[in-house]
Amino acid sequence: MKFCSACGSTVELRIPADDNRARYICTACSTIHYQNPRLVIGSIPVWQDKVLLCRRAIEPQYGKWTLPGGFMENGESTAQAAMRETLEEASARIAIIDLYSMYSLPYIDQVHLLFRAELLDLDFAPGPESLEVRLFTETEIPWDELAFRPVRYSLEHYFAERKHGRFSLHTGELTPAATTRATAI
Repeated sequence: MKFCSACGSTVELRIPADDNRARYICTACSTIHYQNPRLVIGSIPVWQDKVLLCRRAIEPQYGKWTLPGGFMENGESTAQAAMRETLEEASARIAIIDLYSMYSLPYIDQVHLLFRAELLDLDFAPGPESLEVRLFTETEIPWDELAFRPVRYSLEHYFAERKHGRFSLHTGELTPAATTRATAI
């Protein structure tokens, strides 16, 4: 960040009084510009024994498969974000069941939340950010072509728990080295 969004003056990176982190502070109007993690919200849309996946038409991970999801917008709830992202990426309508997983990725300033959801109908198609949209059984999932670790971990938990008919919330902190401290609560 180089300029203040409030007045246009230059900013400098320093620790404000009564704080413990460096923040961008305007040299003219003293506005403190906080930067916080971004929320990536998505769904695990299910139809009978199948899960809906999207093949990405954008970077990062162009051409890889993922669950429908993206960045949460201001003014929406997490459930609304999951429904919007599913509609945008897969033209699919869903009913939210519950929050299923939450993974913190502090090394890229993101938190990923995925909701279990039920597809309301089979009227789906690729949106502008998807090359292809398709339903997969557990054995058909292209495991080696999945785009993101939170998606892989959530799908692995989902299929394991579905066999028992009981689902729990999964949380974890992911590091760039692909190690995780994940728990189920």
